[in-house]
Amino acid sequence: MDTLSAVNNRILFLCGQRDISINKLAALSALPPSSIKNMLYGKSRNPKLLTIKMICDGLGITLGEFFSTPEFDALEQEVR
Repeated sequence: MDTLSAVNNRILFLCGQRDISINKLAALSALPPSSIKNMLYGKSRNPKLLTIKMICDGLGITLGEFFSTPEFDALEQEVR
């Protein structure tokens, strides 16, 4: 799994856990729905950390909580 897939999976998991839609997440995060959808559906291949931070703020979690999962811990180094 690559980093972008791990980020997308985490966002979808957290939305499912909270029973919120992508549009609701966008509203909570003060982001246009298209920004999140572009990231989730592959149009945007390099999301900014600020975007992820705004998503975390909307979900009421820290960046540390977002990235503190076995899925992120298991990612292989992408630059060799």
